[in-house]
Amino acid sequence: MKIALIGQDIPTLLPGLLTDALFTAREPASLAAEEKNPAMAEVLRGYGEAVLKKAGIGGSWLVSGDRKTVLSGADCVIYAGDCQIASRFAMDREALGSDAEGDPGLTDQARVNGGLGGLMHALRAGEEILRLTDAMDEVCPEALVINLGQPMARTTEVFLLRGYRVFGLGRTPLKGASGADAYLKRLKVPPERAEITTAGLPGFSFLIRLTDGKKDLTDRLKRAAKDGELGALSRRWLDWWDALPVGDVTDLAEFLPAQPDFMPEERPEFGETVERRKERILYMNTVQERGAEDREGAMAQLLLLSKVPPIRPMRLAMALLRRESARLEAVTRRNGKNLPGLSPEAVIEANLTLEEGAEKPEGILLPPALREICGEIDAANRLAARAAMGDREALREYVETDPALEGLDRLYCMDVVEALIRLHGDVLPRLAGEED
Repeated sequence: MKIALIGQDIPTLLPGLLTDALFTAREPASLAAEEKNPAMAEVLRGYGEAVLKKAGIGGSWLVSGDRKTVLSGADCVIYAGDCQIASRFAMDREALGSDAEGDPGLTDQARVNGGLGGLMHALRAGEEILRLTDAMDEVCPEALVINLGQPMARTTEVFLLRGYRVFGLGRTPLKGASGADAYLKRLKVPPERAEITTAGLPGFSFLIRLTDGKKDLTDRLKRAAKDGELGALSRRWLDWWDALPVGDVTDLAEFLPAQPDFMPEERPEFGETVERRKERILYMNTVQERGAEDREGAMAQLLLLSKVPPIRPMRLAMALLRRESARLEAVTRRNGKNLPGLSPEAVIEANLTLEEGAEKPEGILLPPALREICGEIDAANRLAARAAMGDREALREYVETDPALEGLDRLYCMDVVEALIRLHGDVLPRLAGEED
């Protein structure tokens, strides 16, 4: 079994990926990572070899700057890439703003995953995926894809449009101030006793049911929200859709028209800070030099694992590749029969139940009003993915129908999109120069 790791976020995720592959699975695997920076490649190579030695179960570890070498013969590709996300977001925000006094322009649309900013992000991220799938078509056309790239629904759809079997893991709705874990803490329910059902779209997910193993506690949370104890956005959305948001409410707000009490972040955090990157490299070098068996090396490894985001892509990959029976939380994939009322082609996020590797549909019925807004946002997500593949009709339809643009002049928004495409023309060859 060979697993290829592609994308600029792989070094950050690597401690968790290797631990899951070598210690949790307890099975030798061929692992390969793409890293074009020679100095960083040496850090990753030495670190991985030390962890492989500690596992003591065989397997191989390759780090190379040649993408086709990394991908060749892969059974699975774990993708965690993007296109210059911080600098390109800053370009979008500056272009969408205004210098006129009292006129903020379209600054509200400078978003990471939704609206006009989310469209531009999807176009750039899609171009990266299309280059990757071109290489995969040559050397691993049957590979399973585990997608970690944002905007999650839209990048997943690009892989699907290219014909790949793909599952995604976004920012988990279990974490954060409105995450399921925060709800459990509020209700004083130990996590090991809880049964949690969440469903919706990637970045737009809702709590469907929460129990302590015996009693349904969902209505208690809804009463707290109606009393204003869970924030203005949660109360408003509960009134609209009869469901509580789960995860980061700022993620959900990005897919909606301007909210009176919400403004997108001016400087969202993308990936590692410089300080954290230096710290990670220090710890990886310690593991490489001292060995993972050494006390100091083992401590460095624990510190690395403590910084890993709470997603388990390798666990998902292993369950699918080995045809296991498992239940995994908040997995992105094609809807099928999971959420009746949404299109079978929708890209959804919900718990995933596998029986010997085959998906068992969840059959979760969303409240009617929630189904309607999810359908509108899903349609926009899939149009953005088609636009990323060079479909200008889909681009125009996105601007005409995206619910995040409600109340705005759509013709003006289309002009803005064309100007943004020209601004980013160096990384959008399929759309730049094709304006009509």
